Amino acid sequence: MIQVFLKLKREDWPNAYSYTKNRVMKIYLSTKNLEIMKKLIMATMVLSVVYQIPSSFSNAIANSNVEVLVQDKMSVKPEDLPEPIKSTLAAGAYASWEVTEAFLITRSDKTQYFEIIVKKGSEMSKINLDKDGRKVE
Repeated sequence: MIQVFLKLKREDWPNAYSYTKNRVMKIYLSTKNLEIMKKLIMATMVLSVVYQIPSSFSNAIANSNVEVLVQDKMSVKPEDLPEPIKSTLAAGAYASWEVTEAFLITRSDKTQYFEIIVKKGSEMSKINLDKDGRKVE
Protein backbone atom coordinates (compact mmCIF):
# COMPACT_ATOMS: atom_id res chain seq x y z
CA MET A 1 0.00 0.00 0.00
CA ILE A 2 2.88 2.35 0.76
CA GLN A 3 4.31 1.74 -2.68
CA VAL A 4 1.05 2.92 -4.23
CA PHE A 5 1.31 6.22 -2.34
CA LEU A 6 4.93 6.72 -3.33
CA LYS A 7 4.21 6.33 -7.03
CA LEU A 8 1.36 8.83 -6.93
CA LYS A 9 1.68 12.58 -7.09
CA ARG A 10 0.95 14.48 -3.92
CA GLU A 11 -2.40 15.81 -5.18
CA ASP A 12 -3.66 12.25 -5.91
CA TRP A 13 -2.99 10.97 -2.40
CA PRO A 14 -6.45 11.65 -0.93
CA ASN A 15 -8.10 9.83 -3.85
CA ALA A 16 -5.70 6.93 -3.58
CA TYR A 17 -6.18 6.78 0.19
CA SER A 18 -9.95 6.75 -0.07
CA TYR A 19 -9.78 4.16 -2.87
CA THR A 20 -7.46 1.94 -0.81
CA LYS A 21 -9.57 2.43 2.31
CA ASN A 22 -12.73 1.50 0.40
CA ARG A 23 -11.01 -1.52 -1.14
CA VAL A 24 -9.76 -2.71 2.25
CA MET A 25 -13.23 -2.25 3.76
CA LYS A 26 -14.83 -4.22 0.91
CA ILE A 27 -12.36 -7.08 1.38
CA TYR A 28 -12.90 -7.01 5.16
CA LEU A 29 -16.67 -7.03 4.77
CA SER A 30 -16.60 -9.83 2.20
CA THR A 31 -14.43 -12.01 4.47
CA LYS A 32 -16.68 -11.13 7.40
CA ASN A 33 -19.71 -12.14 5.33
CA LEU A 34 -17.99 -15.41 4.43
CA GLU A 35 -17.35 -16.11 8.11
CA ILE A 36 -21.00 -15.45 8.92
CA MET A 37 -22.15 -17.64 6.03
CA LYS A 38 -19.86 -20.46 7.14
CA LYS A 39 -21.29 -20.28 10.64
CA LEU A 40 -24.86 -20.26 9.32
CA ILE A 41 -24.20 -23.27 7.09
CA MET A 42 -22.56 -25.20 9.92
CA ALA A 43 -25.43 -24.37 12.28
CA THR A 44 -27.94 -25.52 9.67
CA MET A 45 -26.07 -28.78 9.18
CA VAL A 46 -25.86 -29.42 12.92
CA LEU A 47 -29.54 -28.72 13.40
CA SER A 48 -30.53 -30.95 10.52
CA VAL A 49 -28.47 -33.82 11.95
CA VAL A 50 -29.84 -33.26 15.46
CA TYR A 51 -33.43 -33.27 14.24
CA GLN A 52 -32.82 -36.24 11.92
CA ILE A 53 -31.47 -38.58 14.61
CA PRO A 54 -34.58 -38.68 16.86
CA SER A 55 -36.87 -39.09 13.87
CA SER A 56 -34.83 -42.03 12.59
CA PHE A 57 -34.98 -43.64 16.05
CA SER A 58 -38.72 -43.15 16.27
CA ASN A 59 -39.17 -44.56 12.76
CA ALA A 60 -37.05 -47.57 13.68
CA ILE A 61 -39.07 -48.15 16.82
CA ALA A 62 -42.38 -47.65 15.02
CA ASN A 63 -41.40 -49.93 12.14
CA SER A 64 -39.89 -52.71 14.23
CA ASN A 65 -42.05 -55.77 14.22
CA VAL A 66 -42.09 -57.76 17.38
CA GLU A 67 -42.65 -61.38 16.64
CA VAL A 68 -44.19 -63.40 19.35
CA LEU A 69 -43.31 -67.01 18.96
CA VAL A 70 -46.44 -68.96 19.71
CA GLN A 71 -46.06 -72.69 19.84
CA ASP A 72 -48.48 -75.36 20.82
CA LYS A 73 -46.78 -78.24 22.63
CA MET A 74 -48.65 -81.53 22.98
CA SER A 75 -47.23 -84.60 24.68
CA VAL A 76 -46.95 -87.78 22.59
CA LYS A 77 -46.19 -91.28 23.85
CA PRO A 78 -42.90 -92.62 22.41
CA GLU A 79 -44.67 -95.70 21.04
CA ASP A 80 -47.19 -93.43 19.20
CA LEU A 81 -44.50 -91.67 17.15
CA PRO A 82 -44.84 -92.01 13.34
CA GLU A 83 -42.92 -94.85 11.71
CA PRO A 84 -40.51 -92.59 9.74
CA ILE A 85 -39.38 -91.02 13.03
CA LYS A 86 -38.96 -94.42 14.70
CA SER A 87 -36.88 -95.72 11.79
CA THR A 88 -34.71 -92.54 11.78
CA LEU A 89 -34.04 -92.93 15.49
CA ALA A 90 -33.32 -96.70 15.17
CA ALA A 91 -30.94 -96.35 12.20
CA GLY A 92 -29.12 -93.09 12.98
CA ALA A 93 -26.64 -91.89 15.57
CA TYR A 94 -29.31 -92.28 18.25
CA ALA A 95 -29.82 -96.03 17.72
CA SER A 96 -28.53 -96.91 21.19
CA TRP A 97 -30.46 -94.07 22.84
CA GLU A 98 -33.80 -94.50 24.61
CA VAL A 99 -36.72 -92.15 23.86
CA THR A 100 -37.92 -90.77 27.21
CA GLU A 101 -40.33 -88.04 26.09
CA ALA A 102 -41.83 -86.77 22.85
CA PHE A 103 -43.85 -83.68 22.02
CA LEU A 104 -45.71 -82.54 18.94
CA ILE A 105 -44.93 -78.84 18.44
CA THR A 106 -47.17 -76.65 16.27
CA ARG A 107 -45.67 -73.29 15.32
CA SER A 108 -47.62 -70.09 14.68
CA ASP A 109 -47.33 -70.69 10.91
CA LYS A 110 -49.08 -74.06 11.42
CA THR A 111 -45.97 -76.16 10.68
CA GLN A 112 -45.45 -79.15 12.95
CA TYR A 113 -42.46 -81.09 14.17
CA PHE A 114 -41.68 -83.56 16.92
CA GLU A 115 -39.39 -82.67 19.81
CA ILE A 116 -37.91 -85.92 21.09
CA ILE A 117 -35.92 -86.23 24.33
CA VAL A 118 -33.53 -89.17 24.28
CA LYS A 119 -31.34 -90.60 27.03
CA LYS A 120 -28.21 -92.75 27.05
CA GLY A 121 -26.93 -93.45 30.55
CA SER A 122 -26.74 -90.06 32.29
CA GLU A 123 -26.50 -88.15 29.01
CA MET A 124 -29.64 -86.55 27.56
CA SER A 125 -30.28 -84.91 24.21
CA LYS A 126 -33.11 -83.23 22.33
CA ILE A 127 -33.87 -83.95 18.66
CA ASN A 128 -36.33 -82.08 16.44
CA LEU A 129 -37.73 -84.15 13.56
CA ASP A 130 -40.57 -83.54 11.13
CA LYS A 131 -43.24 -86.20 10.42
CA ASP A 132 -41.01 -87.72 7.70
CA GLY A 133 -38.04 -88.19 10.07
CA ARG A 134 -35.93 -85.27 8.77
CA LYS A 135 -34.13 -82.93 11.19
CA VAL A 136 -35.75 -79.57 11.87
CA GLU A 137 -33.85 -76.53 13.17
